[in-house]
Amino acid sequence: LYATIMAERGFVTLSIDLSFWGGSEGEPRNAVLPEVYAEDFSAAVDFLGTRPFVDRNQIGVIGICGSGSFAISAAKIDPRLKAIATISMYNMGTASRNGLKHSLTLEQRKQIMAEAAEQRYAEFLGGETKYTGGTVHQLTEKSSPIEREFYEFYRTQRGEFTPDGATPMTTTHPTLSSNVKFMNFYPFEDIETISPRPMLFITGENAHSREFSEDAYRLAAEPKELYIVPNAGHVDLYDRVSLIPFNKLESFFKEYLKK
Repeated sequence: LYATIMAERGFVTLSIDLSFWGGSEGEPRNAVLPEVYAEDFSAAVDFLGTRPFVDRNQIGVIGICGSGSFAISAAKIDPRLKAIATISMYNMGTASRNGLKHSLTLEQRKQIMAEAAEQRYAEFLGGETKYTGGTVHQLTEKSSPIEREFYEFYRTQRGEFTPDGATPMTTTHPTLSSNVKFMNFYPFEDIETISPRPMLFITGENAHSREFSEDAYRLAAEPKELYIVPNAGHVDLYDRVSLIPFNKLESFFKEYLKK
């Protein structure tokens, strides 16, 4: 959606699936490898920057949800990304280590790591792959507002997409044995070194993920901007075109990609 609308506004765009997910290759499927996720963005720059119709000195990036943190991770070591925008960003490192609003205790974190480590033995010996996290498949009276929000997108026709190798049971679910790698992921460390390249952090006023954009904005160096979308939640900015600030994205990239 973002690639299509930005293309309609005059930009050359490339939409990618991360390695191990969707239409991209990589085994095992649904593996968590944050360094490879960042590499995917640099690989996209490799491709775009070698097209005859693209100015390699005017390449920007939009990262949505978890990919916002992966785009930042890539930009820290890839100066070819000249302008960075994130939408409804999740810092997957902080979310995995601490939970939302620091709701995960150290003891709970250690228990998760122990279970994941034990699962590696099972899979090494040919056992069944186990998955974790992701969007619930059924709602109950006890389902949280966040679970309901993601369910409305990922488990309905609104966000339904199951490319080859994916099923509704695996979409959004990383493998249990690899998901702990996020706990070693610190995308906001040294974020200030991206300066003087500009950063734009877009988040919804009511987004449960708002804390991550605010953290990134606080740590980043100028030029930077935190843009709050009124009356918007986290998932609203995935596809609610009446809420997504495309005019802001267009003006941001047109201003900074010409420098």
